[in-house]
Amino acid sequence: MKRIFAAAATAALLSAGAAHADHHGGKDKSASMEEKQNIVDTAAATGQFETLLAAAQAAGLAETLATGGPFTVFAPTDEAFAALPDGTVEDLLKPENQDQLQSILLLHVVDGKTWSKDLDGQELTVTAKNGGDLMIDGTDGVTVNGIDVVKADVKASNGVIHVIDEVILP
Repeated sequence: MKRIFAAAATAALLSAGAAHADHHGGKDKSASMEEKQNIVDTAAATGQFETLLAAAQAAGLAETLATGGPFTVFAPTDEAFAALPDGTVEDLLKPENQDQLQSILLLHVVDGKTWSKDLDGQELTVTAKNGGDLMIDGTDGVTVNGIDVVKADVKASNGVIHVIDEVILP
């Protein structure tokens, strides 16, 4: 099986903000500003990943996502978590369920930076950070385990985020 990914957990979209011109050369600083924010900072800046960030914190993974990498993260939105059965998120956030929460979050993360263009026309299986398999299909857009990537290639200093609209469950 072809393996191009495999590693840790969580988070999200480009930070909001307009591009600013450098007065000493007219260069656009927005790209360098984005690249300075790690995965956690990038996710926090959007306001769309509060549940994911709370889960990463509860699972003890936030620090790894902020300082480790590079990672490719398939990041579910707050709406994706809200679509889970009632009480699921609250139960997972309990300290006694930390191992289960870690496993679910790590299923959303693989090692390295993989851009959507790298997946174009491919169907492959990759290993997530929790050891589980992810089925990636790049033949018509990009899906992971049948879930659509709704926004791809969000840059962070320590990886790339692909936003998904469902939570991947084992």
